[in-house]
Amino acid sequence: LVKHLRMDREEKYEIVERWFLKDLEMIDGKEADTDNPFFDMHFQEVCHLEAYSCASKYTFVRTLNKLNETYLKKDLKIVNFDDTYLNDDSIWSSNNRDCLVLMRICFYASNLLCLSLCPLS
Repeated sequence: LVKHLRMDREEKYEIVERWFLKDLEMIDGKEADTDNPFFDMHFQEVCHLEAYSCASKYTFVRTLNKLNETYLKKDLKIVNFDDTYLNDDSIWSSNNRDCLVLMRICFYASNLLCLSLCPLS
């Protein structure tokens, strides 16, 4: 857990707490249907965390999941996350999924804008 400190023009990052991936039992995204940065990591105790954004929360969980698959190969429970954005086998699979999701949203928004500007006959 890293704490970001800003004093005048100087920025510092301080390590507040450390955990081992092998001790992580479950990651709970709290609500899969809403765009929120809050999630819980279950060790022997539950740690309530807030990411910078929902996209950074998903990126963090994808990274933990990939590290687990590569090194530990244990059954890591990930609950209350949208599987579409967690799995590598999804349509939007790439190294930079967050940009692809944003592009998809922009595409739909531009379609709605075009449709709203079309005159009705």
